[in-house]
Amino acid sequence: MGNIFPVYKFILHGVMKLVGMRPQTVEIEPGTIMNFWVPNKITEKQKSKPAVVFIHGFAMDGITTWQFQVLSLVKDYAVYVPDLLFFGGSTTDKPDRSLEFQAECVAKGLRILGVERCTVVGLSYGGMVGFKMAELYPNLVESMVVTCSVMALTRSITNASLDRLGFKCWSDYLLPDSVKGVRNLFEIAAYKFPHLPDWIYKHYLEVMFEHRKESEELLDALIVDDKDFTAAHYPQRVHLLWGENDKIFNMETANNLKLQLGDNATLQSIEKTGHLVQVEGLFVYNKELKKFLSSLLEENVHE
Repeated sequence: MGNIFPVYKFILHGVMKLVGMRPQTVEIEPGTIMNFWVPNKITEKQKSKPAVVFIHGFAMDGITTWQFQVLSLVKDYAVYVPDLLFFGGSTTDKPDRSLEFQAECVAKGLRILGVERCTVVGLSYGGMVGFKMAELYPNLVESMVVTCSVMALTRSITNASLDRLGFKCWSDYLLPDSVKGVRNLFEIAAYKFPHLPDWIYKHYLEVMFEHRKESEELLDALIVDDKDFTAAHYPQRVHLLWGENDKIFNMETANNLKLQLGDNATLQSIEKTGHLVQVEGLFVYNKELKKFLSSLLEENVHE
């Protein structure tokens, strides 16, 4: 039996094309390319729609992570979904593995695609990239929805999370090299993950870690010493939309983040969901995401 994930991806990509999305490769600079899913036709009508950019976490590429949210929003919003460097079809020959470089590449790609203002929706690692984008490009990022993430992966946050999860380093958890490791990856990330046969995890292991060396470097570059971290001031509205039972970045982490962000931030949790809240709490997540995006439109009308 062949691997099921290329088959699923083929079907998923077909569905995305049917609803008006298409993949586009963007050369950010010589040696650096990023794959984006973008609106099929950038008409004047499409340009008038608010732009929403979905940035994925560490386990999957963009369109696989956010497929249900894209399907929910594509009719009313101009949706853009990048694959971060070393995920999906995005690569670079540069040695830089920093959040800043990921953020710069996404921002440059969006500019090339004609996006002038957007709301960034980021999950986990994607939330950290989103925060860095909002800090570096406040004229591009007008608001954010952050899910199960942090401003920066400080040493203290890392130690607390890894102690809870029972791992020595992020690579041991996020880059498994066995079927058991892949099972742990998803069972820890979910509130209640369904029982799946081992062959599905084996298939995942075969296709999802193509850039293992670079992924380890990305994780190493994420961690910052607490003494070197200063919380940025974000003028944007930030909505924290969390899995109430997230084991990786728990509600204490979410509440601390809200305090760091100040009055521009709102926090909402979804019960009986974990780190994979956008899938586990699909309908509630999409409803709350749409509600926040609608509130932004109303604000813009009244300004």
